[in-house]
Amino acid sequence: QVQLVESGGGLVQAGGSLRLSCAASGSLFSSNTMGWHRQAPGKQRELVAVITSGGSTNYAASVKGRFTITRDAAKNMVYLHMSSLKPEDTAVYYCYLNQIYTAYWGQGTQVTVSS
Repeated sequence: QVQLVESGGGLVQAGGSLRLSCAASGSLFSSNTMGWHRQAPGKQRELVAVITSGGSTNYAASVKGRFTITRDAAKNMVYLHMSSLKPEDTAVYYCYLNQIYTAYWGQGTQVTVSS
């Protein structure tokens, strides 16, 4: 089993920055993909950014150039560095890990961007 615990959400003004953290624990394999998804009220959950164990990254078009995903393999951590935040970035952000064709999710952390 895998557990994911997010932290770092909160309230920020438009144009500000936040860093989300996610700690993974449990039965982890060295080869996996970690990332972040988000879900705004009334909308479907969407991919924000992912990073493979090899360091390859992929971003949603809406966040490219503003968000950066990084990971610390030694600590089993993944981070989402968010800058130039916009009100439309307001959502619950979920940490995600995929290994051996199984997806795991954290409980989510709220990010609210005020205009």
